[in-house]
Parts: sequence; C-alpha cells; structure tokens
Amino acid sequence: QVQLVESGGGLVQAGASLRLSCTASGRADVGYAMAWFRQAPGKEREFVATITYIGLSASYADSVKGRFTISRDNAKDTVYLQMNNLKVDDAAVYYCAAGAVPTETQQDYPYWGQGTQVTVSS
Repeated sequence: QVQLVESGGGLVQAGASLRLSCTASGRADVGYAMAWFRQAPGKEREFVATITYIGLSASYADSVKGRFTISRDNAKDTVYLQMNNLKVDDAAVYYCAAGAVPTETQQDYPYWGQGTQVTVSS
C-alpha cells in the first residue's frame, strides 16, 4: 500500500503561481509513476500531468502545457506540480496518484491522495 498526502493548495488571483506537493509513504520504495488529476465542481476528474519514476519523461494535458511543470524528488518521496499563470478555469481539487505506468487514465492509478483545493479568483 502507498499513502499519498497533497499540500500547497490555496486561494490565489489569476496570473499567480502555486506549487503543490504530494508526499508518499508506505511502499514508496517501489518505482511508481506519479500523476496529478483535478476535479472542478460539476465536472469529471481530469488528467493534468504525469511523470515517470526516474523523472526523465513527463506529459501534460493541453490545457496546462507551458504553464504547469511536474517534477519529483525520489529521495523525499515527493512529487510536485508547479503551476504558473493560473487561470480561473484551473480552480479545482487537485489529486495526486501513483501507478505502475505514466498514463493519462485514472483507472491505471490504484493509489490516490485526498486532494488539495486550488481556488483562483479573477
């Protein structure tokens, strides 16, 4: 089992930046791919970004490319999501997930955090 805990959410104005963190515990020594998903009110949860265990390859949703960066520090069992130039449409609960392969499919991730709220005001 892997436990994931997100942090770093908050209320910011449009154009601002935030960095989310997700720290893993439990079987965090296993080489999991990590991902961020988000869910806005009334919408389905959607893929944001994913990164391989080694951290050499990442992919992003088109809506966040060029603004968000996913990274990880395996020595700290932590994955980050740097969010720049935030837009009102980025407001959502952001979830961290761990899985065997870095895909954009929620069902490929058996481990999930509880989520952290990001609110963006105009």
